[in-house]
Amino acid sequence: MDGKALWSGRFAEGMDESTLWFTSSLDVDSALAFYDIMGSLAHARMLGACGIVPAEDARMMVDGLKGILALLEKEELEVDGDLEDIHTNIEVTLTRMIGPAGGRLHTGRSRNDQVATDFRMYLRDASLEAVAAVDSLIRGLIDVAREHRTTILPGFTHLQHAQPVTLAHHMLAHASRLQRDADRFMDAVARMDRCPLGAAALAGTTYPIDRMMTAAALGFAGPTENSIDTVSSRDNVAELAFCAAMTAVDLSSLCEELVLWSSQEFGFIEMDDRYTTGSSIMPQKKNPDIAELIRGRSGSVIGGLVSMLVMMKGLPLSYNRDLQEDKRPVMDALNTVTDAAGILAKVVATAAYRTDRMLEVTEEGFINATDLADHLVTKGVPFREAHGIVGEAVRHCIAAGKRLEELTLAEFNSFGGDGAVIGEEVYALLTVESCVARRDSYGGTSPASADTQIAAASERLEARDEAVARMMREIESCWQELVG
Repeated sequence: MDGKALWSGRFAEGMDESTLWFTSSLDVDSALAFYDIMGSLAHARMLGACGIVPAEDARMMVDGLKGILALLEKEELEVDGDLEDIHTNIEVTLTRMIGPAGGRLHTGRSRNDQVATDFRMYLRDASLEAVAAVDSLIRGLIDVAREHRTTILPGFTHLQHAQPVTLAHHMLAHASRLQRDADRFMDAVARMDRCPLGAAALAGTTYPIDRMMTAAALGFAGPTENSIDTVSSRDNVAELAFCAAMTAVDLSSLCEELVLWSSQEFGFIEMDDRYTTGSSIMPQKKNPDIAELIRGRSGSVIGGLVSMLVMMKGLPLSYNRDLQEDKRPVMDALNTVTDAAGILAKVVATAAYRTDRMLEVTEEGFINATDLADHLVTKGVPFREAHGIVGEAVRHCIAAGKRLEELTLAEFNSFGGDGAVIGEEVYALLTVESCVARRDSYGGTSPASADTQIAAASERLEARDEAVARMMREIESCWQELVG
């Protein structure tokens, strides 16, 4: 049996080579070979158990598929470029191995539900790998936070000095974003935990198949509920494309800061030699190329989401060949995010954090001004009035070349015109250490608050790690049972 025989009944002439070249998806869907074999094993076992094919034919199909799996694992599976996809290659290879019994494998299924099943299994594994990579970065950020509970640096708004914060608080902000990214992947995996196999082309099948059996065998919670929706919808793919795009945006934001912080103008960090590159002509250079490349590659991940949404937006029910184009953008996006998060975890963990420089620059930009305004409020001054008084004080400092904490009490009390309300206690309040320590509201920047955040983040990370490990074990158990 060859590939042309699969479709020869309807057509008087064979496919033109240019048509084969244009419609082939082998360069992309070869990545689904393992999942296609597993889906076929589950289907073949079900066909035999339900008496849809003779038991001996079912046994031959299972044994033949196991043989193909062995070839794949040894990288000896021959893929025929004259066949349009990996699914046809595997079916044709099986039929060549076991004879006519191989032609029974496609009973009760269509290429439509077969491909949708294979891709869901691929995406499930790829998503869990992405979560594991993101979690490795979160773990690195938490470790930095734990080490730098009391390290102080400027907090920024509009890239201007705003208020002093701890490095722990800053890194935990990135960790919080990434926690949500990882959770989104987990939510998406849970939402697509339904098996398309058995939906057939669009209307189901007349054969007495057991969809519950194949769903369980492939590690799904159950079968999909509507056969038209099953073969025509790719919202689960688009959702993962969004998860990848949002993660890429958050990774890019972190990378932008690493690039800035490693510059001479900031000087907050020095990246490890192993994760930087040099210049072709300037021997002094140490470039943050990994961070820059991740920042740049975020564009292609965002493009993957756009490709998915545009591809889906005009499709009538049910299946259309446009859906063949769902794989490359999302595969690439997930691979990019997984690789980026994994190597960025190493960059963060190995960087040297220049705490002296971080503290030094807090003397610039009047980042304790809000604390002075808050202090006036405790003296009975309405906040909006206090805001104006401190603004006047800052303007005076700029003209006099002073910092707020260098003003005399007379100067402090000269602003606003309502008489003296500020005493010696103001000097202790205006130190950056005091500014940070006193912000102990829930989620604030104080070391005590950081301890609470670190504990909560670690607990959330550990719970998700356990969930990912459990799901991976369950999936592996399904594969072992199918092959066993």
